[in-house]
Amino acid sequence: MSLREVRLQLPAAQVDAWSDALLEAGAVSVCIEDSDSNTAAESPLYGEPGMEPAEPAWPNNQLSVLVDAAYDVDELLLHVATALGGVLPAVLSREILADRDWVQQTQAQFEPVRIGTIWIVPSWHEPPDPAACVVRIDPGVAFGTGTHPTTRLCVAWLDRHCTPGSSVLDYGCGSGILSICAAMRGATTVVGVDIDPQALLAARSNAAANGVVAQYTDGDALAAQGSGQFDIVVANILANPIVLLAPTLARHVRPGGTLLLSGILERQAADVVAAYEKADPGLHLAVEASDEGWVAIVGTRAVPVPDGR
Repeated sequence: MSLREVRLQLPAAQVDAWSDALLEAGAVSVCIEDSDSNTAAESPLYGEPGMEPAEPAWPNNQLSVLVDAAYDVDELLLHVATALGGVLPAVLSREILADRDWVQQTQAQFEPVRIGTIWIVPSWHEPPDPAACVVRIDPGVAFGTGTHPTTRLCVAWLDRHCTPGSSVLDYGCGSGILSICAAMRGATTVVGVDIDPQALLAARSNAAANGVVAQYTDGDALAAQGSGQFDIVVANILANPIVLLAPTLARHVRPGGTLLLSGILERQAADVVAAYEKADPGLHLAVEASDEGWVAIVGTRAVPVPDGR
């Protein structure tokens, strides 16, 4: 089936209604993107574990709408606008997409990648070096294929520093790539946390495919189990939620343990460091490495010194 892509500009208050109405009217899919992405006005959406994001959409939104190329797009848009009692949104672009194998095209975007001594290999590829440390990943709808700079930074750090017998908490685990890498490097207690049930399903499947033992749960379940502490706590999310989670993540780092943070732009690093040192003065953080404008921040939680009495 040939498809037509139409990109619309909509304010936050209209996004949900238009998305639902377009799908009901026959659209194949609707994808919502931040119009201000990669600019100073970018405003990431995030939610606390077990909670929905505070805002349902960005201030400025682009809707990428796919419809059958045989549809009359103007008639479709007019139908939806009339049903919603509003005006037509701005149409940014229209494009005919040639018929293609969408699964094959999506898979072609992800090739095996070597990070340190670890090969991250999509499940549909053969490992380039079967004798190496190979982590097989099928991301599904979850984040984490090894291709993004923030994931590369975290995998590279774990490859160098994760030691046999250590305990690791992967907060915002996505596909499970970081927790699986930790387990492959010898971590014996591995816990992954995510607010997205689909990510937890993907992580469990990937852990099983790699033959590693890891527990995947949501934030509420982790909190109910108590404030367990870990040798390594890693969070590869975004700067705003990482700052918001500072007290929670700091609490999970054992004295002498390490905190690894990424998903942070270089310009955001100072604010992140300040937030964590305020949440826990015993944490001493610094930028460890950078990759394409993104940074990994690493720090150790101080071991309390006995007062000698």
